[in-house]
Amino acid sequence: MLDIKFIRENTSLVKEAVRKKHLTVDIDRLVILDDQRLELLKEVEEMRASQNEANQKISQAGENERGLLISEMSVLKDKLQIKEAELKDVMHNWKTLMIEVPNLPDMSVPEGESDEDNVELKIVGDLTKFEFEPKSHIEIMTNLNMVDIERGAKVSGFRGYFLKNAGLRLTMALWQLALDLAIKKGYEPIMAPSLVRREPFMGTGYLPQGEEDLYKTQDGDFLSGTAEVPIMGYLMDEILKIESLPKKFIGFSPCFRREAGSHGKDVKGLIRVHEFFKIEQVVLCEATHTESIKWHEELLEVAEEYMQLLAIPYRVVTNCTGDLGLGQVKKYDIEAWVPKENKYRETHSISYFHDFQTRRLNLKYKDENNKSRFAHSLNGTLAATPRLLVSLIENYQQADGSIIVPDALRKYLGQDVIKPESTA
Repeated sequence: MLDIKFIRENTSLVKEAVRKKHLTVDIDRLVILDDQRLELLKEVEEMRASQNEANQKISQAGENERGLLISEMSVLKDKLQIKEAELKDVMHNWKTLMIEVPNLPDMSVPEGESDEDNVELKIVGDLTKFEFEPKSHIEIMTNLNMVDIERGAKVSGFRGYFLKNAGLRLTMALWQLALDLAIKKGYEPIMAPSLVRREPFMGTGYLPQGEEDLYKTQDGDFLSGTAEVPIMGYLMDEILKIESLPKKFIGFSPCFRREAGSHGKDVKGLIRVHEFFKIEQVVLCEATHTESIKWHEELLEVAEEYMQLLAIPYRVVTNCTGDLGLGQVKKYDIEAWVPKENKYRETHSISYFHDFQTRRLNLKYKDENNKSRFAHSLNGTLAATPRLLVSLIENYQQADGSIIVPDALRKYLGQDVIKPESTA
């Protein structure tokens, strides 16, 4: 959420952000509502002050005067109730518009409509070459008894799956490598709940716009699609000490997404599933643009180091304005090479938000002058499974159907090669 004062003083910039992110928000109406809000607040506060003054006079008045004062008080009370109802209605409309206003994209963000307009920043690693026709990850994993898609669909429905044997152990090795790397970099490990109340979703910007993509419980709570949401909620409504910043978390959680609107996309395989697991980096830092940029680049560096440990070819793209979320100032995606599809597929997203999320979550810190300020927030994927298995398995497949285990995972997995006969 942006500061209303900032919106009023920079309406042209905010309107431009709305245009660049291809949203529809009536900023002029928001300013009009804010004028009404301020005027009604003033009137209500003045009437409440008069009411308090009248109450004091009534308590001190004689019997003859008290009746007249009570009569005047009754008229004032009726007027106050009318104004309070008007204020409540205006406040509702004002708040509804306020949470729809997007954050301003950084000047370095390329303009575009969708992920097709993202700009390639760099390519790392040579594309894998094969002397045989490469197979898809599903064919390889099925042959090695690592996955069962048919029974997954039988039990869990469309996009369901079971990971088995080396499929599960390889997944857990990916998690452990990610955790060990992040902990070495000073990130605090935390296992976050997936069942989350509405407030953290509102605070992080996933509601109300993204509600169709969330699973909702009968109690009105939601299942989160990323540890970012519960970890940001972990410190909401708190005031941190500046000495405690930056806060660096590495969160693990089961994740759930309905994948609304993705019918017909990636219907086979492990790219787009409803239930998955993520290890997510979350950072809270001091409220300066310089600090946000610094930590944004570090989050990318850590994610790249992870991919380089796995020795999977990848590229980094800068997301265009139309591919940014409501609160994102800037975002990088890491896309891993998928040989069978002959294309790069997104495995990591790394973003910063300035104080957009923390303002909505009321998450502050005391600066060196003991002034309360909203912290800046950032987050970035470190390992998302089973999606990461797709590029790993396809890049490391061998002609005999086996999979070479990347060097960095061997100490966790306890083997160098996953062979057909070893998992039969």
